[in-house]
Amino acid sequence: MRPQATIAAVAAVILLAMLPASAPAASVDVASTRTFVHAYYALVRSARVHLRAAEAVPRAVLAQVRRECPHVAAGSPQDGASTQLSNEVIGAMVLTAYHLDLPALNRFVAAAGHLHWSDPRLTHTVRHYVADLRVLAKLEPPHLCADVEAWVASGYRTLPAATVAFDRVFMPAWVGIPPPPAGLGAFAGAQQRSLLKRSGALVVQLAEGEARAVRTWGDILDELGVQP
Repeated sequence: MRPQATIAAVAAVILLAMLPASAPAASVDVASTRTFVHAYYALVRSARVHLRAAEAVPRAVLAQVRRECPHVAAGSPQDGASTQLSNEVIGAMVLTAYHLDLPALNRFVAAAGHLHWSDPRLTHTVRHYVADLRVLAKLEPPHLCADVEAWVASGYRTLPAATVAFDRVFMPAWVGIPPPPAGLGAFAGAQQRSLLKRSGALVVQLAEGEARAVRTWGDILDELGVQP
């Protein structure tokens, strides 16, 4: 998806999240929304504070590959194994960047993990997102060069067990910081609506940063000699 389309989609969902309520909200909806919005804003704000450092992470991964294993898999086949290794590159970038916000991630998970609303779809959306972040917060970045070198040493026949295990956990949980869930605005008071608006502006900036990282991901693959 083009960066412009990603940013437009983020803006559209933010507007949906701030739609007015059509009926009085139950107290549990109001309380859960208040807790979520404050925790979400703190998470987004922390991510924005660390954005410059996070954008430097892919360049640092690229520099490490150039030092430790340049062109190690040059001429390697493009197949399911190369796709898993390209996913591992994403994981190395994402998890290293996410660890910059680890305290904020853990606080958000603790605050939002048990919230519920009368709308089961909203509850499911929030809990699914929290569950993904919980996994990512505990997952360590992979040893990229060692794993690619092991694949090369096998004659491109066998991926290391570490890569297989990493991809199995990382890929289903991989998530960026999304816009606030559609429907939250129905239960938000004036203060929460203000925070949703401020959060939305920060999310757009984070989405732009994620889009800029895509080119460096390609540069890392080229340096390794791995085809996605």
